Formats: sequence, structure tokens, C-alpha cells
Amino acid sequence: MSDKNKEQPNQQQINIELGEKEAEGIYSNLAIISHSPAEFILDFTRILPGIPKGRVLSRIIMTPQHAKLFLHAMMENLGKFESQYGEVILDRPDNIFPGFNGNPKIN
Repeated sequence: MSDKNKEQPNQQQINIELGEKEAEGIYSNLAIISHSPAEFILDFTRILPGIPKGRVLSRIIMTPQHAKLFLHAMMENLGKFESQYGEVILDRPDNIFPGFNGNPKIN
């Protein structure tokens, strides 16, 4: 057995199917994150000017371990994006949605 085979564990290929509807994507400009001892809940919604009500478009539920892996993956990908296109500047990091004061209510 070569040294290369000794160092590399058996890797399994994963095939992920992307449906036509899912490939279109959903635009979201607000994520509401909550958690319990067992899971993180990410609610993705869209806030539009002049419309005081939004609706959850997608809800993702994951374990704390997967949430941390997701955070690391996002940080890594944001770093790659900024290396290629420049730093992402937040105009108002203290209040990303001007005119939005308070916590959104989920019904």
C-alpha cells in the first residue's frame, strides 16, 4: 500500500440533487436566528420598503454542531469572496435596516 493510501481515509462521494424550483432560489434580506439547547432555527424572510409585514420564506433547523460548521463555512466563503471582490462594507452595522427599531414578531 502506498503512503498516499495510508494517509487518506476512505472518502465517500455524496450526490446532491438540486430541483428546478430550488435552483431558482429565494431572495432573503433578513434572517431571524433563535435557539434551544438542542437546535438552532434560522428563519429567512424578506423586508420590503413600505410594507410593515413580512413572512418567513424558509426555515432551517440544525443542531448546534451543524450551526457552528455552517458559521465556519460562511466565514471561509466570505473571506474568499472578499479576496476576489474586495471587502464587504456595512453602511450601518448598528442598524442594518434603517427605520426598523425593535424585534420582529413571528406569528
